[in-house]
Amino acid sequence: MSVLAGGRVVIPDRVLDPGWVEVAGDRLTTVGEGTPARPADVDLAGRVVVPGFVDLHVHGGGGGSYTSGDEHEAARVVDFHRRHGTTTTMASLVTVELAELERVVAALADLVADGLLAGVHLEGPWLSPRQCGAHNPSLLRDPAAAEVERLLRLGRGTVRMVTLAPELDGGLDAVGRVVAAGAVAALGHTDATYAVTREALGAGATVGTHLFNAMRPVHHREPGPVVALLDDPRATVEVIADGVHVHPAMLRRAVTTKGAERVALVTDAMAAAGMADGDYQLGGLRVQVSGGIARLAEGGALAGSTLTMDAAFRGAVHESGLPLEAAARLASTTPAAVLGLPDVGAIEVGRRADLVVLDQDLRVTSVMASGAWVEEAGPA
Repeated sequence: MSVLAGGRVVIPDRVLDPGWVEVAGDRLTTVGEGTPARPADVDLAGRVVVPGFVDLHVHGGGGGSYTSGDEHEAARVVDFHRRHGTTTTMASLVTVELAELERVVAALADLVADGLLAGVHLEGPWLSPRQCGAHNPSLLRDPAAAEVERLLRLGRGTVRMVTLAPELDGGLDAVGRVVAAGAVAALGHTDATYAVTREALGAGATVGTHLFNAMRPVHHREPGPVVALLDDPRATVEVIADGVHVHPAMLRRAVTTKGAERVALVTDAMAAAGMADGDYQLGGLRVQVSGGIARLAEGGALAGSTLTMDAAFRGAVHESGLPLEAAARLASTTPAAVLGLPDVGAIEVGRRADLVVLDQDLRVTSVMASGAWVEEAGPA
């Protein structure tokens, strides 16, 4: 058992200043304000403590990618992002040949069962060629019922989210099949109209994948998916808050419109996150990273990001002007709720002891995952 005290502790509805937490094993056993009864084991003076980050949408990082299906490479990605505060992570896949996708889903299912990953996120191949972004348009396809069911079955319950374009032939049926399997149906890479998006939400879709990006843009005569997602109180929207994909003012607008409980920060990070500029691969497509911005070598479309969740959190506060408790909800509580994970995402008694300790500039100094300090977390 250990007590961490003396800093600002961000709980769901406010900031305890000063606050303290008690950790026993892998759980938070007490959360309090002021000075604890027993001396602190860890002095948090001058620090800010937030819940471990939860990333719904991440493809890779630290030079590795989930798309290979290799357990060692996946572990490298998890370790990289954990050192930046992400203590719960999905493994997002991109569009590839169907047989290869089936192989990777089956391989990653074992890593979810082992607890390394929170689940698998299928981003493709059921996406719109008109909004393909960094997905190979030649491999995009309509969602046939049999192949949707097969991929969900191969995942053995570990496919937790599927991004698709509902306007495709079979798209609305696929939304229903994903939801019936207990997964989250997300709308993205879509050219759907406002009306079709509303139909998909009515069919059970609950997430908008990287809002604003790879979507039919807003028009005053055809609002499209952006407005439909912002309008619907059941929908949670992802935002890639790197200042490249979305202007900080747009994140602030999304939060103002929907509330922090319906906006989730995501990284959409690819292998180049944490690495030097240069040439990389994403779903078999060549990506060039320059100045930390990843773009397809052919066409120049944004190809994921090099973002980490600590940087997204910092930007939400410093650039978008959100209060600490709202930013913590976006980075932790809301995405945990999307996945239905009751034991992570907030600093509350009984939840897993996943904590991120930040300095006054909101840069990571240390990370606790399941009650244990993460090695090499924080500044290099």
